[in-house]
Amino acid sequence: MPPSSRHPAVLVVGALGVVFGDIGTSPLYAFRAILGEGDPRDPVMVLGMCSLVIWSLLLVVTALYVGLLLREDNDGEGGLLALLALLRRSHLQGRRLRWAVLLAMAGAAMFLGDSVITPAISVLSASEGLTVASPAFEPWVVPVALVLLAGVFVLQRIGSGAIGRFYGPVMVVWFAILAVFGVVALAGNLTALRALEPWTAARFVVADPAVAFLCLGSVVLAVTGAEALYADLGHFGRSAITRSWLVVVLPALVVAYLGECAYVLEHPSAAAEPFYAVVPEWARIPVLVVATLATVIASEAVIAGGFTVLHQAGGLGLLPFLRTRHTSARQGGQIYVPSANWTMAVAVLGVVLLFRSSEKLASAYGVAVSVTIMVTISLYLLLTRARRADGDRWRTAAGFAMLLVMAWFVAAAVPKVPSGGWLPTGIGIVLLLVMWSWVSGRHDLQAALRGEEVPVSDLLDRASGDGTRALPGAGVYLTDRADVAPLALTALVERWQTMPTTTVLLSWRVEDSPSAPAHEAAATVRRFDGPVGRVLAVDAVLGYQERLDVEHVLGEARRQEPEMCEALDLDQATYFVSDEIPRPGGRWPVRWRHRLFQLVDRLSTDRVEQLALPRDRTVVLGREVRL
Repeated sequence: MPPSSRHPAVLVVGALGVVFGDIGTSPLYAFRAILGEGDPRDPVMVLGMCSLVIWSLLLVVTALYVGLLLREDNDGEGGLLALLALLRRSHLQGRRLRWAVLLAMAGAAMFLGDSVITPAISVLSASEGLTVASPAFEPWVVPVALVLLAGVFVLQRIGSGAIGRFYGPVMVVWFAILAVFGVVALAGNLTALRALEPWTAARFVVADPAVAFLCLGSVVLAVTGAEALYADLGHFGRSAITRSWLVVVLPALVVAYLGECAYVLEHPSAAAEPFYAVVPEWARIPVLVVATLATVIASEAVIAGGFTVLHQAGGLGLLPFLRTRHTSARQGGQIYVPSANWTMAVAVLGVVLLFRSSEKLASAYGVAVSVTIMVTISLYLLLTRARRADGDRWRTAAGFAMLLVMAWFVAAAVPKVPSGGWLPTGIGIVLLLVMWSWVSGRHDLQAALRGEEVPVSDLLDRASGDGTRALPGAGVYLTDRADVAPLALTALVERWQTMPTTTVLLSWRVEDSPSAPAHEAAATVRRFDGPVGRVLAVDAVLGYQERLDVEHVLGEARRQEPEMCEALDLDQATYFVSDEIPRPGGRWPVRWRHRLFQLVDRLSTDRVEQLALPRDRTVVLGREVRL
């Protein structure tokens, strides 16, 4: 259901439940981690730290994402990979486009690396509230977090479904809690309001630049989840996301951080757990329950976001297609990727067991988030440069300014690599290598096949003179290019001198749009006579978020051209799939890349399952191709 067809209030509440779960739960751990970089007994330092947080929210989230990036949509869709698709549709060519693809792969890889850390730190930070209720619960923190996270991953297979409608109301209650207790704490020491002044942060930086620099590595915890504003643009629309942020989320977060700051100014010992210290003792158990629900919702949203990135990357050719199941008939964007789900489950649970506290895990956070945001800005700048439209000059200038800001965040996060930042960074590097090997390997495979291509017209001419026999029934051959004969058809004609009485060559192309353009037909049909019957060439157009539904496309072809397709019986047709098996070649530097491509190719979903073809009526012909 498109955003425009839903009531604005419903969209706003829905956005609160899906878009802002990650950034909305950051007060649980962000300010505590920042205070750990300095001396909470120093009022100037505490005020400066809080000011850095507030102005990071204003600059990174409000100015960058809400002010700039939300305006750059690809037919309504947003996100880092949507920017790459826009760049492919622009005038960017050659080396610059290749660099843009590499940047996008790096950003997507770091986002997925961050997706392993976010659920762990969110749920752990909420579970640690048990120790505030009673120190006797400390041994239960990790087990409770493990059970909650395991439940989140188990429930992914059925989708958010009916319980998803409660996400928004729960987050409304959560943001109300942040605002109410933040105001109460702030009333105890109004000095904290000075954190709203930008020169408070400036004085802190000038007075103690070394500590301020280290603080930036933890301040990024307060803006993690900002990328969700852009990634979920297609689900809720710019208006709903902007309203949710400006009217509900930003005020609640600012007041929450001011409240924590005010309380620490009065009670420096509260720096060990500033969030729960702000909450009165009588309210801690209810707040703990809501905090746990909010972090579970945030974790579910992050995991679902990872599925979306993998799905989009497959459509754009950056990764192989993974088996995907849609979990909602109403929301096309709700998907489940089984292999990714269980891989992430093992990784997230392993992270919890490895670090065992959100305080230690905070060191692992920051690098991947900062790099992802920096890559997004870089792609945005490439887009404004390639577009060269009126009004892009000020956007470019603002983008460069934000790039410099994020460069400081990245630099400040680098010292955290040895103490935990190596984990998401390592995951990101591995995923980047996988993407790079897949893209370059597919390019090498296509180059190797190009010398063996047989045009369809040549094959039909050859079949006409070879006494080709008729094979009763319809044969559907899937091919990447309509003008080139697929391997399965070539083998049938050249080795067995047979052809089906109705031969269908089904090809498709993927556009750099999330869905096929409205002016494009679902399928176009061309007919020409073959040596033993009719040959139909069916061409389909897809968006990068869509998957080929073979029976739907062929049914659409029959509807458009009933006379041409009258002999096409979909219930009896045999499907022929060509499977090229790569074999590594070349010298060692190239061979290892080919071996990695070969491994990724083996792990990818087989084409019969990918295309949802009936296995009892599908023939797969494979051959080895030396790269």
